[in-house]
This record gives sequence, structure tokens and C-alpha cells, in this order.
Amino acid sequence: MNIRTYLTRRLIGAVPLLAAVSVLSFAIIQLSPSDPAEVALRVNDITPTPEAVAEMRERLGLDRPPWERYWSWLANVLRGDLGASYVNGKPVVEELRQALPPSAMLAATATAVMLAGGLSTALLGAFRPGSPGDRIARLLLFLASAMPSFWLGLLLIWGLSVTLDLFPVGGMNGPASLVLPALTLALPHMSAYARLLRAAMLRTRQENFVLYDMGRGLPARLVMGHIFRNSLQTCLTALGMSLPRLMAGAFVVETVFAWPGLGRLCVTAVFNRDFPVIQAYVLLMAGMFVICNLCVDVCAALLDPRLREGGAR
Repeated sequence: MNIRTYLTRRLIGAVPLLAAVSVLSFAIIQLSPSDPAEVALRVNDITPTPEAVAEMRERLGLDRPPWERYWSWLANVLRGDLGASYVNGKPVVEELRQALPPSAMLAATATAVMLAGGLSTALLGAFRPGSPGDRIARLLLFLASAMPSFWLGLLLIWGLSVTLDLFPVGGMNGPASLVLPALTLALPHMSAYARLLRAAMLRTRQENFVLYDMGRGLPARLVMGHIFRNSLQTCLTALGMSLPRLMAGAFVVETVFAWPGLGRLCVTAVFNRDFPVIQAYVLLMAGMFVICNLCVDVCAALLDPRLREGGAR
């Protein structure tokens, strides 16, 4: 099967999953114990009398059957209309447009840190397993992954901002303000990524083709290049899950460092019960997971043609 056919099949397979995501995103409001009309009144300091609640339900379209509201909501989503915030009345799309660039910048920086540190540690462990450098690096990564994000962030603030005065404590004030939140976000993922790649490379070193390469007298650099390429499949899958998690799971880091991103927007919406913003956030994050996994599957198929042959069967 060529890559175009494989990509077409994967795209067709992603459509039902995206449809299920849209149903679950819409069901958030329906399953909530709070009445969205009453919430919309309370967050705007309006007394929720029966008449006001009935008027708000009619304005929000909550008096219509659920299936009719779902199709209307889905049609609006496909046109790029995610509704309006209950708190300030602004379009949710505008709220997401303002919060998305800071989150994307933070996630991209954290990904660069994660890849640089994870690859370096994994290559060190694969070249010299059990060496003092390998053991120290694994110990430090294990400690970083065992710490909660908020605690790790507070430690970095105390050590690098309060004590040494190297970086800003919080907020979005230039490139230096990216360092601490990116490190806090990247270190736990770096540990998992480094362990996966190191274990995969150590397994690949025992394969027959590696022994054949070494028997042919190929330089160690080429042999390690073959080992590295054939060990990427598992790590690509982990990377595909890590990229959206860096954005979806950044709400703790963004809250600690007062970073104006999607995570902080979602936390504020949860406290205010701003259902349209929560609904849009869930839809956006779930869609990112689906798209990232699709991209990773395609990249893995490009690296390993056996995956395409397996998909054909």
C-alpha cells in the first residue's frame, strides 16, 4: 500500500472519532447538574428569577430538543462559531485566539527542551549503559518526573528567580519568561521520552541486522544511526501523545506562572462555570489529540513500510 492510500484510510477512520468527540463536547452542558441559563444569569450578577431563567433559556436555545440543539451547535462549529462567553459576552473564538499563541509558544519551547534533553540522555544510555553519567542522568530525570508540576515550578521559582534572580517569576514578559514554565512543563515528559528511547535502542542493539553491520566493520556512527532510526517508532507514538498533552495539561503550569494561555483560560472558565468556553476547550484539545496521533501514524508509516503493509491486511 502506498502512502497516499494509507493516509486516505487513516483520514476516513478519523472522521467517526471526531464525530464522537463533538458529541461528548456537546454533552458536557447537558450532563451538568447546573442549569446553564441560571449560571449565565448568576455570573452577570442577575437574580435568577423564574421569568429571567425562562427568558435566558429561550435566548440560549435551551428550550429546544437536545438533538436539534446539537445539530445547530455542530453547524455553527463547522462555520467557526463556538458561541459567546457567559462572563463577558465575547465570542469564544476570540477568547481562544488570544490564549492560543501563548500556549503554543510555551508548548513549542517545552517540546524543544524535552527533545534535546531526552535524546541526549537516551543516546548516552544507549552508547554507555550503566556508566556513571547514565546513572546520574536517569536519577535526575526520575526525580523530575516524580515531582508534581506545581511543586517543581515553585522550586524553580525559588532557586532561579528568588535566590539567583535569573528569570522573571511569572507573566509573559519576553523570552526570559518562557524558561521556567517551559522547564516545568518539559521535565516530566522528558523523563518518559528518554526512558522509552533508551530501552528501545538497547533492544534494537540485539537485533541481527546490528550484529551484521558490526561484522561488516561499519563505523560506530553509522551503526548507531541505524539503531536510532529503527528505535523511533515507539518514541514517535509517545511524542504524538506528548504534544497535545503539553497544551492540554499545562493549566497547572500556566496558573503557577500566571501565563495567559489556554490552560489558565480553562481554569477561569471552570471557576465561573462558563460552559461555552469549557465546551470549546474540550473540543479543541480532543481534536488536537486526534490530529497529532494521525500525523504520528503517518510519520511512523513513512519510516517503517511494514506498518503500511499491516494496514492493508
